[in-house]
Amino acid sequence: MTDHRELLAGLRAAVRGEVDFTATARALTTMDASNYRRVPLGVVAPRDADDVAAALSVCRTHGVPVVPRGGGTSIAGQATGTGVVLDFTRHMNRLLSLDPEARTAVVQPGLVLDRLQEAAAPHGLRFGPDPSTHSRCTLGGMIGNNSCGSHSVAWGTTADSVRELAVVTPRGERLRPGRDWSGAPAGLRDLVDGELARLRTGFPDLPRRISGYAVDALLPERGADVARSLCGSEGTLGVLTEAVVDLVRAPRARALAVLAYADESGAAQAAAGLLPYRPLTVEGMAADLVPSGTDLPRGGAWLFVETGGDTEAEARARAERVVRAADVLGSLVVTDPARQRALWRVREDASGTATRMPDGTEAWPGWEDCAVPPARLGAYLRDFRALMADHGLRGAPYGHFGDGCVHVRIDFDLLTAPGVARFRSFSEELADLVVSHGGSLSGEHGDGRARAELLPRMYGDETVALFARVKAVWDPDDLLNPGVLVRPAPLDADLRFSVLPREPVDVAFGYPADGGDFSAAVRRCVGVATCRTASVSGPAVMCPSFRATGEEQHSTRGRARLLHEMLAGELVTDGWRSTEVRDALDLCLSCKGCRSDCPVGVDMATYKAEFLHHHYAGRRRPAAHYAMGRLPEWLGWVGRTRSAGAVNALASVGPLADVAKRLGGIAGEREIPRVAEETFTRWWRRRGGPSGEGELVVLWPDTFTEHLSPSVGRAAVRVLEAAGLRVALPPALRPGSRPVGDARSRSALSLLTARRGRVCCGLTYISTGQLDRARTVLRRTLDLLEPVLATDAPLVVLEPSCAAALRTDAPELLHDDPRAARLAARVLTFAETLERHAPDWTPPVLDRPVTGQTHCHQHAVLGEDPDRRLRAAAGLTGELSGGCCGLAGNFGFEKGHYEVSAACAEDRLLPSVREAPDEAVVLADGFSCRTQLEQLAGVRGRHLAEVLAAALDQG
Repeated sequence: MTDHRELLAGLRAAVRGEVDFTATARALTTMDASNYRRVPLGVVAPRDADDVAAALSVCRTHGVPVVPRGGGTSIAGQATGTGVVLDFTRHMNRLLSLDPEARTAVVQPGLVLDRLQEAAAPHGLRFGPDPSTHSRCTLGGMIGNNSCGSHSVAWGTTADSVRELAVVTPRGERLRPGRDWSGAPAGLRDLVDGELARLRTGFPDLPRRISGYAVDALLPERGADVARSLCGSEGTLGVLTEAVVDLVRAPRARALAVLAYADESGAAQAAAGLLPYRPLTVEGMAADLVPSGTDLPRGGAWLFVETGGDTEAEARARAERVVRAADVLGSLVVTDPARQRALWRVREDASGTATRMPDGTEAWPGWEDCAVPPARLGAYLRDFRALMADHGLRGAPYGHFGDGCVHVRIDFDLLTAPGVARFRSFSEELADLVVSHGGSLSGEHGDGRARAELLPRMYGDETVALFARVKAVWDPDDLLNPGVLVRPAPLDADLRFSVLPREPVDVAFGYPADGGDFSAAVRRCVGVATCRTASVSGPAVMCPSFRATGEEQHSTRGRARLLHEMLAGELVTDGWRSTEVRDALDLCLSCKGCRSDCPVGVDMATYKAEFLHHHYAGRRRPAAHYAMGRLPEWLGWVGRTRSAGAVNALASVGPLADVAKRLGGIAGEREIPRVAEETFTRWWRRRGGPSGEGELVVLWPDTFTEHLSPSVGRAAVRVLEAAGLRVALPPALRPGSRPVGDARSRSALSLLTARRGRVCCGLTYISTGQLDRARTVLRRTLDLLEPVLATDAPLVVLEPSCAAALRTDAPELLHDDPRAARLAARVLTFAETLERHAPDWTPPVLDRPVTGQTHCHQHAVLGEDPDRRLRAAAGLTGELSGGCCGLAGNFGFEKGHYEVSAACAEDRLLPSVREAPDEAVVLADGFSCRTQLEQLAGVRGRHLAEVLAAALDQG
């Protein structure tokens, strides 16, 4: 029995990197992107090869297994284990050198593929293989799995790009595997020499054979390549510490031919016939994985065929040649890089979007990437569909059709015993089907826990016994990743969902997309780790806190893992009171970026609000929850007493402001925003209320517009009225008996019994988890709005975060009140209102560039297209950046968040403003964004309404 305290002490004494046996570290590594869960003893982040050797020595002494881990995106379960996990992403993540002349690079195992591609691109080079997880997968993981990607028809698998490795064996020997038996451990050559006949006849000859060990790479006619034989060994033979990899010349221009077919079998059958045209990719996917509205030629399935050339014309000509050679329903050739990226994202997101069937049913990996000879793919897919139908299963195949490799997520029931039994029987029958077509059980992601048990069906018992002998040569103590590839654990053991509660958890939000089940909402995270990207492009937001800290626990995936373990109750034992979950969620900005950018729609902002609601139930909250979570109440009091001037004066006195910030849990680096001397509604009453005879729209006086930026509200009124609309504000009286509309009583009795109030979206209460209070506020708002909801008038909400709260949070929190859904359907942004209700209005033309950032909630919930069209009509050119400003409502003001808040701003927002021309208009529709710009850059951002109103006033 291992003494964990002695193991921990031994590792800390021997290793210079971090050694972490906390519940948080263990919880973050219980799973990868597979169906499996294994609880490790701890995590070690080695600094170098010496640390790796030291960790192996200590673990060998204590008889504890070791699991090397990169980005944790493996789909077969090989990046999980019960011993010590080696995390290479923290320190051993560098590009050591790049030689453009030799076209080689020396990399550490924790280097993310995209970082290598960025370094190689200026030299016209790239690493050939590129899995869809290229923005977060590591070179070590790619070598361990022998990863491929969409360009393998041109540049092969990772094994084809590996020249030499540096490896530490489980017994501490340091080897440099390469060709001609270089770096082979003692006994390996003798083993191979005795099995030459088997190695020459026992391995299927197809481009995507990843299953088992690549022992046939050690044949003399194949160069006795020890490095290649280690590719795909899934961390079971040696621990990689360095690799010399080959780079390929990247085409200067590319074209993408999108070919439409009636169904995926037709597309699959056509794929092999396109290979003679030497394409860079031949990718296939069916309509059930393509979002509605995607600009593709009409069909039920498509091939994405990429071609390259020295010029755009040459690349296009090659693509058009492919189109002419293909028998298609329709086609499209795209040369614009931005449009190509948008189309490729549809394909790359499939690994996540495939986890939900069109009806919302969950679907899972497990048979993610079988491969057959490309010429057999069409027939195989027909048989595959028939087998799924026989078992009552559904799935949407997609993948690398040019290589005969198919990805699919299947709606297995992995929660009940009969469902798990069907998972096993289907797996066994599918393995036989793949073998009958001359295929490989794994064509890209490895065997891991999902398929290793079935390898005898593919190779036979004697070849699998040979694999075990190879393992014994490299790892005689069975220290590395036991239970994977040889002596495998059962494929239906250690399933990740077995530990989750079977009954729904009592929660506040409705979780309509998950049947009201919080466990199902948490299960959405399958671990593909789109949230772990170091940089984002275009309008993407997720995950700003991870980009700021680089820590797994500050990624959406990491937080979902901790919530999973909280529900499981084995590692995180305090339930909703968990400090581990609280601390991980503390740096979640509630930006909602994951709601749109996560391919499976994880909504961590909602999960955070839910957790805080339970965590602080009946307990004292942090001071910031009272100071900023109840901001509408404090500002309402200031407005009613007309004390804004006094508050601003006191806040300008340094010592008094410091005391106020300490008492309110506000970061000392922050300035307290000034409160407006005249609120928006007081200005509204002074100007005489509604005017004009046009269509009625109701302008929402959110807390920020009302008390902190009334100029935005005044500008919106100016523009909406100029567009011919009649603007009114919501009712301010809540009827005691019958409705009161627009603050005007229908009878003396109703006026006497009415109570004064203000509409509020509840945002600040929701973001701090004060959900009971949020419900009360929202129900009061619905009472006030009954006269409005009885009409067809839209509600115009100027603050994006408030609009998002009304459109999504309100109906999900008040899922038992149908008025909330009616209210959500009425909410429009400023640009949406003008587009829908004043379509003939022409805005003033400014002819100026814009800079700034699309509000994260606008991107995630509301949509940006109407704003883009309005800006274009006004002659405001250019695109706003993505990301999150980092202030994010109360987040950036809270004590302890300032550094992360500023780092988030430096990610996209501040650089885009600094790099903009002097005449650029700085747009920032959110109060948080404007405040962040002012406090960190001394720049005044303006709401689009302010910009248009100023142009109207200038004629």
